[in-house]
Amino acid sequence: MQALISPNEKITDYQGNAGERIAQVEQVSFEVAPPLFWTDCPEDCIADIWWYYQDICQPIPIQTV
Repeated sequence: MQALISPNEKITDYQGNAGERIAQVEQVSFEVAPPLFWTDCPEDCIADIWWYYQDICQPIPIQTV
C-alpha cells in the first residue's frame, strides 16, 4: 500500500507532535506534483484516521502517539 502525503497540510496532535495529512491511500502509486509524495504504509492504513508522523518518517494511526 502507498500513502499520499500532503506536506502543505500540517497536523499537530494534542502532545504537540508535528505531522502531515495523508491525502489518499492506494494499492499502487501514481505520478503527483511536488510537494506531494508517496510513502509505503501498512495494509490497514486509512487516510482519515492515520497521519504521517515526521519524527519517525512513517504513517501511524492518530491514537498511537
